[in-house]
Amino acid sequence: MGAFLKELLNFLSIELTVLLTAAMPIIELRGAIPVGISLGLSPIHATVISFIGSMIPVPFILFTIKPVFNYLKKTKMFMKLIHKLTDRSINNNGGRIQKYGAWGLVLIVAIPLPGTGVWSGSLAAALLNIRFKWAFPAILAGNFIAAIAIMILSNGVINIFS
Repeated sequence: MGAFLKELLNFLSIELTVLLTAAMPIIELRGAIPVGISLGLSPIHATVISFIGSMIPVPFILFTIKPVFNYLKKTKMFMKLIHKLTDRSINNNGGRIQKYGAWGLVLIVAIPLPGTGVWSGSLAAALLNIRFKWAFPAILAGNFIAAIAIMILSNGVINIFS
């Protein structure tokens, strides 16, 4: 029983590592899927865990970022940083989202480039006052597209070097 429990805890710690890696800004599932595969998870398992982990912050960002930013804008310490983040998010992503609506949000989340992903898409959606009922499904769809693309790329790259 001891060996089974040790193996189970080891496996769960790998899954938790992948889940938490996917929930982090910048890294998201784009980094978590290759991490999961390299830690021994199957590509599909790594993708599912990464997808779930990357979606965890989305509702929190959509519902809380504006009040938090509004509060921090009033402080001398964070005022410049908040204005910089707000301006960057709207300048980099806002035009496409405003032009194409929910489809623009799907694209911003789906394209695996720097400055895109669920954190950027959620921030832009919140700052542009896109309602949750439109923003969340668009971010979910974009993240699903990104997950499939990254899984295919990661699996291929890891197989080449194996």
